[in-house]
Amino acid sequence: MRKDVSKTRWVFFRSQYLFLLMCTVDCSPPEDPIECWSSRTSNCTITNSYGAFPDRSVCRAADVAYPTSEEELISVVAKGTMSKRKMKVATRYCHSIPKLVCPGGEDGLLISTKYLNRTLKVDPTTMTISVESGVTLRQLIDEAAKAGLALPYSPYWWGLTLGGLLGTGAHGSSLWGKGSAVHDYVVELRMVTPAGPKDNYAKLRVMDTTQTEDFNAARVSLGVLGVISQVTLRLQPLFKRSITYLVKNDSDLGDQAAEFGHQHEFADIIWYPSQGKAVYRIDDRVSFNVSGNGHYDFIGFRPTLSLALAIIRSSEESQESTSNAEGKCIDAKLVTSTLMSSAYGLTNNGILFTGYPVVGYHNRLQASGTCLDSPEDGRITACPWDPRVKGQFFHQTTISIGLSKVGSFILDLQKLSRLEPKALCGLELYNGILMRYVKASSAYLGKQEDAVDFDITYYRSSEPMSPRLYQDIIEEVEQLALFKYGGLPHWGKNRNLAFDGVIHKYGRNAKAFLKVKQRYDPQGLFSNEWTDEVLGIENPSEVTTLKEGCALEGLCVCSEDLHCAPQKGYFCRPGKVYKDARVCTRLRTTHPRLSTNNIHNHLYR
Repeated sequence: MRKDVSKTRWVFFRSQYLFLLMCTVDCSPPEDPIECWSSRTSNCTITNSYGAFPDRSVCRAADVAYPTSEEELISVVAKGTMSKRKMKVATRYCHSIPKLVCPGGEDGLLISTKYLNRTLKVDPTTMTISVESGVTLRQLIDEAAKAGLALPYSPYWWGLTLGGLLGTGAHGSSLWGKGSAVHDYVVELRMVTPAGPKDNYAKLRVMDTTQTEDFNAARVSLGVLGVISQVTLRLQPLFKRSITYLVKNDSDLGDQAAEFGHQHEFADIIWYPSQGKAVYRIDDRVSFNVSGNGHYDFIGFRPTLSLALAIIRSSEESQESTSNAEGKCIDAKLVTSTLMSSAYGLTNNGILFTGYPVVGYHNRLQASGTCLDSPEDGRITACPWDPRVKGQFFHQTTISIGLSKVGSFILDLQKLSRLEPKALCGLELYNGILMRYVKASSAYLGKQEDAVDFDITYYRSSEPMSPRLYQDIIEEVEQLALFKYGGLPHWGKNRNLAFDGVIHKYGRNAKAFLKVKQRYDPQGLFSNEWTDEVLGIENPSEVTTLKEGCALEGLCVCSEDLHCAPQKGYFCRPGKVYKDARVCTRLRTTHPRLSTNNIHNHLYR
């Protein structure tokens, strides 16, 4: 019977993915993350593009402003400063998972960059482009290409705004040149900050590479310095790339990972640990003379039928509730084999994939995100994570580990996978572990050393008190990366525990950043409780929250059983490989059921 069910599921998934691969459909674009109730600009709430922050709280603001020019932006900041209001910048889609956009309290002001979306100047002679901060990555790529220029490295998702990706240090994958972080290609930045009465309560600060301290602080700022209004980037002449995905056994991945990034300019690796496979992206520049008009439209970023999303989500919910790890592994093999056979969305001519290598112009290969582009279709289709439909709902753990430690980290993950062969199948339903290369940056809150960024996406329950299948293994992976190997969390992703004590990992750079912050915004108007905690300004211990079930959603590292779900058989125990880890482990032995009063007394004794 199980074989028949699995075969049916296999046929369904394959037909769905092939349908998406072969067809172009319309899509309901994401809605504005800001929603106001009293009027179009008052009594507002804000969320991220996934519809939930790590603690599932609702962020409120009294008002939202939509400036359309730098002059209007200065006026908005001045009024907010004069009134001593908490302010936060909101981007078009708000893709950051942590609570970077919450003003705090209910009287704050949101400043949206939705209409600060113009390209101001493209200069082929100096190879620079100047844009407003609300310009999306896609707009930037397209405008540069029209002038025969290219941003050499970028994130793979083009729905980020330039201000947003600078604020969180977003990057692509490369160890070549200045590396893959977009902020390392900024040559001038204009930012509006609070000021005193002498400056009419708002100051426009213009920074470039000659102003080292300010420039290094502003390029990755978490939005706590002010509002970026305009950015000028150094570009390169448009070029061609040649891409081949090579599937190999992962037995020597620990030895190969660090070196592979030096061998190919745009290298990355997709790792499927439960299948013992690694997919190496062999990706380099080639001459204009090499024929090819390849195109990249990643399948996971395409419009997806809402009905299919609901069926896929329901299937995973069923597997979780019945502890059906075998079903997850079967589905994971289908997903990964379909992605590999379809070259992950690469085509040789914009229509069909006919074989490797795929050669094309850089602007057609560096990023994608077609689920953002289509007109409203009544939600028949949507981006897979759109919270308005039943679709993907997940955690993202994204941590960079120094090149010298990468091999040992991979070996520890392989030990875990051998101990629990089915435990990591759930990651492969979301295309495994993406390994991207990133270089050390001079930005104070940028990467501190050359590193590999491990990007892991996995199931999140709709119920915060529901533990996941193999909860303990994924928690151990997270703690291995953060604590044993001293990894740095991506500022725009991750669960709360990843940021506990993180500012200490930046050493002297943290002090330099906070010095600039104090000068730019001494009243902390652009800060909130979350950023103060993360930056160690106030209550640094409150980045994590100790309460019943807090470890299930990464709000804490468990230190006692009630931080897990003892009533459901999950108890706080050491890790299997990393013994210093404390994870929520499912035990087969029964445990005396605790009453609500006992739980309360035990937790708060």
